Amino acid sequence: MPAPIGGVPSRVRALPWALLAQAVVLIGRRWRSLSQRDRARLSRLVRDSQGWPGKLSGKERAELRKLIGKLDLQGLAGEVAGLARGGRGKRRRARA
Repeated sequence: MPAPIGGVPSRVRALPWALLAQAVVLIGRRWRSLSQRDRARLSRLVRDSQGWPGKLSGKERAELRKLIGKLDLQGLAGEVAGLARGGRGKRRRARA
């Protein structure tokens, strides 16, 4: 790691903070799209499992998968990737 300048490593200063802030907004929208009940249940399942789904019963794991599915993480990944590409639309392969 480069020597810190003024106590802050250069990698930290080089992070695209605006993009990170936009990603956080997108994640927050997905989270708020869940009902209050679903958010509370998802939080409880993650807390109870301590981040390890194997610590949950089969029924709880199925419920966790269902709630995570409601978040549409694949769609979120596409939106965040779009931010990283500079907001350009999906890239399409040119036909030969």
